[in-house]
Amino acid sequence: MHALNKLALFNYSRTVASMLYLLHNKISKEVSGDFNQTKDLPVICSSFKSTAVRHWSNIPFITVPLSRTHGKSFVHRSELKHAKRIVVKLGSAVVTRGDECGLALGRLASIVEQVSVLQNQGREMMIVTSGAVAFGKQRLRHEILLSQSVRQALHSGQNQLKEMSVPVLEARACAAAGQSGLMALYEAMFTQYSICAAQILVTNLDFHDDQKRRNLNSTLHELLRMNIVPIVNTNDAVVPPPEPNSDLQGVISIKDNDSLAARLAVEMKADLLIALSDVEGLYDLPPGSDDAKLIDIFYPGDQQSITFGTKSRVGIGGMEAKVKSALWALQGGTSVVIANGTDPKVTGHVITDIVEGKKVGTFFSEVKPAGPTVEQQAEMARSGGRTLSSLLPQQRAEIICHLADLLTEQKEDILAANKKDLEVAISGGRLSQPLLKRLSLSPSKLNSLSIGLRQIAVSSQDSVGRVIRRTRIANNLELEQITVPIGVLLVIFESRPDCLPQVSALAIASGNALLLKGGKEASNTNQILHRLTQEALSIHGVKDAVQLVSTREEVEDLCRLNQLIDLIIPRGSSHLVRDIQRAAKGIPVLGHSEGVCHVYIDQEASIEKVIKIIRDSKCEYPAACNAMETLLVHRDLLRSPLFDQIIDMLRVEQVKIHAGPKFASYLTFSPSEVKSLRTEYGDLECCIEVVDSMQDAIDHIHKYGSSHTDVIVTENEETAEYFLQHLDSACVFWNSSSRFSDGYRFGLGAEVGISTARIHARGPVGLEGLLTTKWVLRGDGHIVADFSEQGSMKYLHENIAVTHRTSS
Repeated sequence: MHALNKLALFNYSRTVASMLYLLHNKISKEVSGDFNQTKDLPVICSSFKSTAVRHWSNIPFITVPLSRTHGKSFVHRSELKHAKRIVVKLGSAVVTRGDECGLALGRLASIVEQVSVLQNQGREMMIVTSGAVAFGKQRLRHEILLSQSVRQALHSGQNQLKEMSVPVLEARACAAAGQSGLMALYEAMFTQYSICAAQILVTNLDFHDDQKRRNLNSTLHELLRMNIVPIVNTNDAVVPPPEPNSDLQGVISIKDNDSLAARLAVEMKADLLIALSDVEGLYDLPPGSDDAKLIDIFYPGDQQSITFGTKSRVGIGGMEAKVKSALWALQGGTSVVIANGTDPKVTGHVITDIVEGKKVGTFFSEVKPAGPTVEQQAEMARSGGRTLSSLLPQQRAEIICHLADLLTEQKEDILAANKKDLEVAISGGRLSQPLLKRLSLSPSKLNSLSIGLRQIAVSSQDSVGRVIRRTRIANNLELEQITVPIGVLLVIFESRPDCLPQVSALAIASGNALLLKGGKEASNTNQILHRLTQEALSIHGVKDAVQLVSTREEVEDLCRLNQLIDLIIPRGSSHLVRDIQRAAKGIPVLGHSEGVCHVYIDQEASIEKVIKIIRDSKCEYPAACNAMETLLVHRDLLRSPLFDQIIDMLRVEQVKIHAGPKFASYLTFSPSEVKSLRTEYGDLECCIEVVDSMQDAIDHIHKYGSSHTDVIVTENEETAEYFLQHLDSACVFWNSSSRFSDGYRFGLGAEVGISTARIHARGPVGLEGLLTTKWVLRGDGHIVADFSEQGSMKYLHENIAVTHRTSS
């Protein structure tokens, strides 16, 4: 070891010693009543912070109501937020550094922070920790190195230093040397959050001896009652090596910290055991295998379906030991999650994520759901989608037409299911009037849906496999670019059951597999519409291509399935879209977060057209994303009869007006001034703002708009053309309502949404937007070497006319 490194280690040891001295003073002052938290605590903290890898934030004390009768484990992840008493097991790989000599201080600090947050919420936290042996090994190695002459270390040659060796250290001696330092670190870290920690060392005998077990139980309950976090570890300084197959009948033997954590959790009637290791959870094959898949939920009896690999780089347990301990705890009424505590991307929130019910690691559950998991649904959809894309265009059209027929034939059943949803929504009082309107279906809506589906069926005849480009690369070497489906689409929609058959038809026409996640407010309607969709798909044996996610899957968890989903399409509020865009990990999101649409009234506008367009754009369906939200008026029209007529019409239609800053400056008594010019009201409200010119209107829209749909009303063709060419929005209209921004009205049959993105698809996204391309090259033994300077062939790169619309 380099001399400077040895000095650094010596300084680190001095720091720990100083910290222990300060902690001793703190305890002494507390007993005597002289401890000043404001003055003395920062001294203790700063001593430790100088060696830590990160700093900790102040977490406010939040008490949340938590109550649960212990007896049965939780059935679903979403119930974990109700866990009151939680055991967190930290494996050796989590606590120790990669060199297995010393502690991973930054990682440990992050874990302590999360435990403190949960403790301050009113939960009862317990920690089962490894690390004493690693910390003791570090200390003993330092002592051995530092016992040699510092002078000799500083003046020895590099070759001599390399020859210096540290003897193999006995584990029990390392544990004895490391326990005090490990506990001192925990105490210093928990002090940052005004939480006290207490150390408890146990052996197997403490659980097998009735009196010792009662004493241990009493001690732990008393610590929890006083809001103290017990930190439990096996007393490795005296514990004998584990004996194989030494479990008593119905009782797990304490062989390692996995079995200790399980035994402790059951003894203390804990609600949840979180076992952190260096793997993401339980895999069906050893992690790292090509086909290994992370198991989201593990059920008793599934042991035969998995193959265990080797154990982690440190520790005496392995995944097999973890599963055995987890199943034993589960049988005792404690829920278990095994997760990764070493990944820097998730370590800072892994524990709190688990308690919040997020899909992290492997969740052990005694109750197996009746239906498939969402991962299984995605795989079924992909398999069905590949078969769907291989069907003839006429066959896909037949499926869509059959679905259109079913919508009218089963109209009464659909409306009855929709009525149930409406009654529940109204009685609950949670949905606003605009959302209730979106939720409601009517015979006319179903008829319009049926017509739109038939339009899609017609357009699907020339979609998948269409040749876009043909190129002759060289003689007998021809290249084609053809249209193909994107893959598996995830469409998440709120309060709009009519979205289900629309999107399903577009997916079928484009040969895409489809996962649908609807809002629970439309569950009855969605279920019958999905049943009819699968009935239509069944006529050509592709029923599984469209799946409705009916499990209690969180949207954020769905957005993490980047290995199974190719594109996410949100249909709902701007809040939903923004949440999905933030949550999506490695999956592109097609859509828009807001629909801040503008109508600009030019000084040369027609009075008749202005009134009609504004009324239709704002009042026809104010909750739509293509409804007008801001009315821009040329300054010269402010004192004109046209402006008065606009205001009168809006008042008659009961539209609440908000004044923009410029508009408010013209008025003595103005309407309420707008809070933000980027507001999407989604109701009978709008903002009116004044602009000095058409260019001023364009600049305003570019600054405050959402690139959705914007309109100019003018009789000057030159002005209109300039507006159409220079405004950068997905849809730009002249003398027409913003409400035309719709897939059905564009003749696309339907739409999966409106995109404001810059790539792939923009505006109303219909069938074409759900296709991508692939390149097909047909040759005859061609190799690149033949086209080199010394080769026998030359590139031609000739464009070939596309005479056949589909690939040969």
